Amino acid sequence: MRPLIATIKLDNLRHNYELARAAHGDKTLAVLKANAYGHGAVRCAQALADIADGFAVACLEEAQQLRAAGIAKPILLLEGVFEAEELQLVDELDLWMAVASERQLAMVETAQPSKPFNIWLMMDSGMHREGFLPQDYQAAWRRLEASGKAGKITKMTHFARADEPDVPMTFSQLEMFDAATRGLPAGDESVANSAGILCHPRAQRNWGRVGIALYGVTPLSAGFEQDKALRPVMRFSSKVFGVRELGIGEPIGYGDNFITHRPTRVGLVACGYADGYPRLASSGSPALIDGKRSQLIGRVSMDMLTVDLTDLPEAGMGSEVELWGEAVSVNEVAANAGTIGYEPLCNVKRAHFVYV
Repeated sequence: MRPLIATIKLDNLRHNYELARAAHGDKTLAVLKANAYGHGAVRCAQALADIADGFAVACLEEAQQLRAAGIAKPILLLEGVFEAEELQLVDELDLWMAVASERQLAMVETAQPSKPFNIWLMMDSGMHREGFLPQDYQAAWRRLEASGKAGKITKMTHFARADEPDVPMTFSQLEMFDAATRGLPAGDESVANSAGILCHPRAQRNWGRVGIALYGVTPLSAGFEQDKALRPVMRFSSKVFGVRELGIGEPIGYGDNFITHRPTRVGLVACGYADGYPRLASSGSPALIDGKRSQLIGRVSMDMLTVDLTDLPEAGMGSEVELWGEAVSVNEVAANAGTIGYEPLCNVKRAHFVYV
């Protein structure tokens, strides 16, 4: 069996959820979109089912998977519906949904649900992806209220730069949100994502939405202390299955990307970009080999990558390689590839998933 393993530590998942909920101070949705950021949505939902206030996914297909697995807690569709026909399943599966556009609003107005929908009305407070502009928000609210199709309306927005605590945009978005909703009937609000929960106390409203932090990965830049108690949920590991001794001046991998500058022991590891490891990480990316830190050398291939064993004389065939986890941060790997930790986590595949 190919030795590439994604070990998912469910106790860490529960720890991170409880940490986020305590930091937020009120109800918190566990975000399970994109197969729980690559961790396995059903298993993660089952592990959180007794403590989570609810879950959030991107779309109807993801919600259907959770309901089919017996998940009965509230599930929010963060992107709402794409076609009017989907509203029948929203009704049947008792889902909550975001409404973020005139088209979605019109769908709700003409729907015939068996009971009023639970609507999360999205405001575009500055991110400019989706949502009603502040000057149009109250009119959208009034239309939902008048339609009789919304049993509960939660006010909602999303931060663009909450992961940069020193940047004032988050405060501007909060001020815009509060001003645009002033005068509307009292009701639940949701503004805080993971970064908002961790370091923006003013974002503590009725519902938090914990995403990347749920999986033990900080959304914050280095130097901020609010994320120190997070515990990584995924450990992505493999083994050395080949060793080669090279002299000075020898190329390694495609494109002569790395040339040895000393006699070098090279370890061949069963993992590549087809498994989700970032191709652009390559030379210099950290790796833990039998508990000792080393690095990748040469380009990442589709099915394998190469690591430096020169300073690890005890390492060799069968040595365990942690690609990311508790000792090697997925954010460090991602930064070396010019991306963010979310991406490699979401891309993991062809690995054997082990839930502990």
